[in-house]
Amino acid sequence: MNQKLRRFVSGEELWQWRKTAQKAAIAAKVSPSELDWLLQEVAGLERLTLCLESFRDLPQIPIQLEIEELDRLWQRRLSEFLPVQYIAGVVYWRNFKLAVSPAVLIPRPETEQLIDLAVMAAKNSSISLEQGHWADLGTGSGAISLGLAEIFPQAKIHGVDCSSAAIEIARKNSLLLGFGSRIKFYQGFWWEPLALFKGKLSGMVSNPPYIPSALVAKLQPEVAQHEPRLALDGGDDGIDCLRYLVETAPDYLLPGGVWLAETMAGQAEIVASLLHDRKSYTNISIHTDLAGIERFVLALKIN
Repeated sequence: MNQKLRRFVSGEELWQWRKTAQKAAIAAKVSPSELDWLLQEVAGLERLTLCLESFRDLPQIPIQLEIEELDRLWQRRLSEFLPVQYIAGVVYWRNFKLAVSPAVLIPRPETEQLIDLAVMAAKNSSISLEQGHWADLGTGSGAISLGLAEIFPQAKIHGVDCSSAAIEIARKNSLLLGFGSRIKFYQGFWWEPLALFKGKLSGMVSNPPYIPSALVAKLQPEVAQHEPRLALDGGDDGIDCLRYLVETAPDYLLPGGVWLAETMAGQAEIVASLLHDRKSYTNISIHTDLAGIERFVLALKIN
């Protein structure tokens, strides 16, 4: 939605709309802070300007949506739980402003830790991994690929997703952020587009679908009703994709290469056991997110 042509609205008209929208948000038990975040994105207004309401006297404010369309989408936020990030068409993740749409999962702050763990793992490996090839499987918006490209400036990053719409968004983000020559995106099922890299990858990083199928509909309505089920549903026990990655990654990783994935709360120990039972990994470890939840599992391929 942030691609729409810029239009103009008077400060008075926007002020009136904001007042009405704030009351509707409070009635719907939605934080009015979401509204101001949205106006920062679609109207370019600063937080202080919104707080002081000093925009009211401006004769013209450039806006990316007609006020009627903005109102329609905000009503969908309140009545249909449409995520505000999809209305604005953007989300902030690590150092990046990423384009998002209902074709991709909205990147979460906790997933940012995957990038820091990749750095730690590369440093702890017995071989040099910073200049090699890294795979981001299930790339979605391309967030993890971008994070890897930023921290490993000498590496080549390969992002894979089965959704063509997701790949389109990931490529857009990569180009806009200046990583077009460093990241290559592929549409396909997990490893399928990366056959040429068998035994050559320095690392695999993934935030795969890990929600048990029966729980998807019970998630927050913003997630269950609007984010792509393909990026959420991990099968009956939620571990189908993680199990597949554990089984297949040894064919693609260099000896000493990194296996790193995000999991749902309660899954990390199961995934660590799968890695141990595969007998192709060493240095298996579980790491918590900032809330103290065991969220990430890390391993190195046996030399």
